[in-house]
Amino acid sequence: MVDQVRPVVLLLARIAVGVIFLVHGYQKFATMGIAGTTKFFESVGIPLAGLAAPAVAVLEIAGGLALILGVALPVAGALLALDMIGAIVFVHGANGLAGEGGYEFVLALAAASLAVGFTGGGAFALDRVFDRRRGTAPAIA
Repeated sequence: MVDQVRPVVLLLARIAVGVIFLVHGYQKFATMGIAGTTKFFESVGIPLAGLAAPAVAVLEIAGGLALILGVALPVAGALLALDMIGAIVFVHGANGLAGEGGYEFVLALAAASLAVGFTGGGAFALDRVFDRRRGTAPAIA
């Protein structure tokens, strides 16, 4: 039973975490704007804020899409986890784990990114399709 449900659970986890990152990356472009995001990054002491703001926005969009599609999962998971560690260090860490501005949400996103990135995308991941074409993945049951 678990083996039959696992691909669906992995797909749902990838979609949920990926959509969160996708939306946050999109907000950095569309809602806050890169100029606003840069200003915020400067205010919290992020080095090279003018480069970091668009880089983080692109990472969150591309990484979110990678999780949703199930492609390059270890790379996407690791980079998104590093992104969240940066958010803890520069923004949320001083506020403690829980409460107003705390880091519980970004810590959960970091952990989820690593878990999704390194457990494999399951039967419904593009990585699996590409591996099957190379002859290295088992067929979907």
